[in-house]
Amino acid sequence: MTTPCTEIAVFRVKKADLDQVIALSKAIFSEMNAKGEVITAYQVLTKTDDPEQICWHLTWVDADTAKAITEQWPTFSSTKAFQSLVEKDIYYGHFAPAV
Repeated sequence: MTTPCTEIAVFRVKKADLDQVIALSKAIFSEMNAKGEVITAYQVLTKTDDPEQICWHLTWVDADTAKAITEQWPTFSSTKAFQSLVEKDIYYGHFAPAV
């Protein structure tokens, strides 16, 4: 049995680019899932008191899959466009349920 893994990633983007960044985020998730479902759920969130911060909240099938797919980050076709709109990578991490 595999244990799901949660990814949290926070980025700073210009408010004017928010819609495009959200669309590119969803495109990247689709690209990651192209060969089979590895992300089972996702949310793209905006910070309540700072709309220029977005958060990815992803649920991966397991930590090994999350690591393997995120290592392929530069190869996804939407990555370059996404990164060109990100002003700052604020936080990134994978989490597993506490035992």
